[in-house]
Amino acid sequence: MDINELRRFRAALERFAQEFDGCVKTVPSRRHLLRYLNGQLGPLGRKSVEPIALDAGIPPRTLQEFLSQHRWDEEAVARRLRALAVRDHPDPNGIGVIDETSFAKKGDKTPGVQRQYCGSTGKIDNGVVTVHLGYVTGDFHALLDGDLFLPEETWSNNRSRCRAAKIPDSVVYRPKWQIALELTRRCLQEGVQLRWITADEFYGRAKEFRDGVSDLGPKYVVEIPSNLSGWIRKPEVEPPGTVTASGHQLAKARLADGERPARLVSKLWKRGGPSWIVHRIKDTQEGPEVWKVRETRFWPNDDGAPGREGRLIIAREVLAGETKYFLSDAGPEVPLTTLLCVAFSRWHIERLFEDAKGEVGFDHFEVRNYVSLMRHLVLTNLSVYFLAEQTDRLRKKKAVVDCVPGQGSRRGSTGPSDLGQGAHASAGEGRREDHVLSSAEQAGRPLARQTQAA
Repeated sequence: MDINELRRFRAALERFAQEFDGCVKTVPSRRHLLRYLNGQLGPLGRKSVEPIALDAGIPPRTLQEFLSQHRWDEEAVARRLRALAVRDHPDPNGIGVIDETSFAKKGDKTPGVQRQYCGSTGKIDNGVVTVHLGYVTGDFHALLDGDLFLPEETWSNNRSRCRAAKIPDSVVYRPKWQIALELTRRCLQEGVQLRWITADEFYGRAKEFRDGVSDLGPKYVVEIPSNLSGWIRKPEVEPPGTVTASGHQLAKARLADGERPARLVSKLWKRGGPSWIVHRIKDTQEGPEVWKVRETRFWPNDDGAPGREGRLIIAREVLAGETKYFLSDAGPEVPLTTLLCVAFSRWHIERLFEDAKGEVGFDHFEVRNYVSLMRHLVLTNLSVYFLAEQTDRLRKKKAVVDCVPGQGSRRGSTGPSDLGQGAHASAGEGRREDHVLSSAEQAGRPLARQTQAA
């Protein structure tokens, strides 16, 4: 980055920080907000409060007080960030990506810390977990909301410990799928256009999450575990209240006599079944990544009875043989390629977490109270959003120079609306792997073919 670009970056950051003046009323707090963002986006190796403050030439305690004591509205800041996404990146085909991330922490004072699976270390470790909603539209992605997962036994049921960490009594244990639904609901209420929601199998296995997303309005495409069971033909059911031949009244629905029990999705077909269709999902340095895909109608097992009908998608990676299972509530009018685009868009939130931790110090917080932690989450979302916007700006600037005549400036970006028109599914691991469609593809060469049933 040359000196002129650096000046533009700093000026843009100041303008971006000013977008939140209405949520941060006092001049000192506004200055601290800009200092915090500047520290997160700058070249510091460690981006916790102390090095950020020292780099800015202020006492660390003043920046600590900005996080823990200053009277500014972090929830209003978060709402304003979502309003900027609505204003500057509207998309009727927007995708919401749900995922969680973890932070290894020592001691027992950080709100929510306990021994639990910690993805950052890949093992059971002392750490904190937060749940997030990422927003994806075309080439742009951002973290729009997030919340703390408060463990039940070690925290929520120990209110004295919560009060010591300044966790309000209203903040209690919620399953992660419930937190994810609340994030989705909040974004929708504030005007974020989420046509799709996707998540990994941890959330996809939860009937309450799937049905909750449907009830909120978006369509979902979620990965499900191989041991989720159900039916590919809806069985007959005896409803609650039915009097059996023995004279008992059913308290809940059950399968009618003679109906086949639910089967695991991994055991649906030993051979035969729907035809496989070959899809090229993305191009990598090792070559194209190709998956064989087939789908069928599916009713998931809901406590012994069929739940809401969905579309079961089985995807098998051709070279490695990895198999994934997805479930969607989208109607039959939605092309399978669209569902694949949504399903394989989860790389976006993985990239967002990578940038948040690797570039802006998301995991560098050293706080002991709830307000400071929540404010750090919000401010990190601001930094990641600004970083994504500047990356997007520089990419478009480069595309104007490097663009092949006649191809436009959207270099390899795809979305559900594109795929609905017959484009191939693209879900690269990062923007560095985006590619320009070949002339043969642009001319309409088929990108999927029917193969013999297995």
